[in-house]
Amino acid sequence: MKLTRRQQDFLGKFLDLYRQAKRPLHYTDVAEHLGVRPLSAYDMLRLLEERGLVKSEFVVKEGRGRSSVVFSPTPKAEALMSELAGDAWEQEEWETVKARILHALEEGKGSDYRDLLDDLILRLDEPSTPMIYTTRMITAILLALHQLKEGKREEILEHLRHIGFPEEVGLYALSGLTMGLTLAERINRRIRSRLLAAVVKYQGCLGRLSQENKRRLSEFTAEALRIINKES
Repeated sequence: MKLTRRQQDFLGKFLDLYRQAKRPLHYTDVAEHLGVRPLSAYDMLRLLEERGLVKSEFVVKEGRGRSSVVFSPTPKAEALMSELAGDAWEQEEWETVKARILHALEEGKGSDYRDLLDDLILRLDEPSTPMIYTTRMITAILLALHQLKEGKREEILEHLRHIGFPEEVGLYALSGLTMGLTLAERINRRIRSRLLAAVVKYQGCLGRLSQENKRRLSEFTAEALRIINKES
C-alpha cells in the first residue's frame, strides 16, 4: 500500500497519540495535538479508514446523550508503519515495551504477579507489532506457569529446556504449553480462555519474525525467566 509522505507522517503521529491516550480519539483531539485544523484531521482519518488503517465508532457522551465519532488504528496500520520504517522503528518500540515488562517483573519479585498478568492479557487486544505481541504473550504464559505449584512448574520447565527452550523451537513449543495450562485449575478461568484464544495469533506472529528478532525474543525470555524464578 502506498501512502504519501504527509499521510505516513499523520498516521505515525496518530499511532503515537493513540498509544499515549490508550483509548479511541476524537478528531478534534487529534487536530489539537497535531497542530492541524479539525476538518483536515477528520478528512485524513476518513481517508485512512477507507484504506483499512483506521476504524471509527460512535460513542455516547456522558450526561449529554449525544454521540460522537472516535477513531483508533487497526493492526494493519501498525504493520504498515513497521514495514515503511524498517526494523529500526519496530526495535525502538519493542525495546521500550521490553524494558517496561522487565522492570515490572523486577518490581513484582516474590509476588504471584497476578496484576501484571491481568494487564498483559488486556494488552493482547491492543494493536501491536508481531514482536511486541509475542513478547507480551510469552510473558503472560510464563506468569500463568508461575501460578502452578513449584514442583509441577519445574517439571514443565525442565521439559521445555530439553527441547531447546528458550531458543526458537522452544518458543513454538509454548503454544502446546498454553493448551496444557488451560487445564490447570489454579489458573483463573478467564486467563486460561484468553491465552487459548491467542495461541493461533501467537504462532502466526512468531512465524513472521526475522531470525534476528527471534534471537532477541529468546534472550528476553531467558531474562524474564531468570527474574521470575529468582528468590525475592
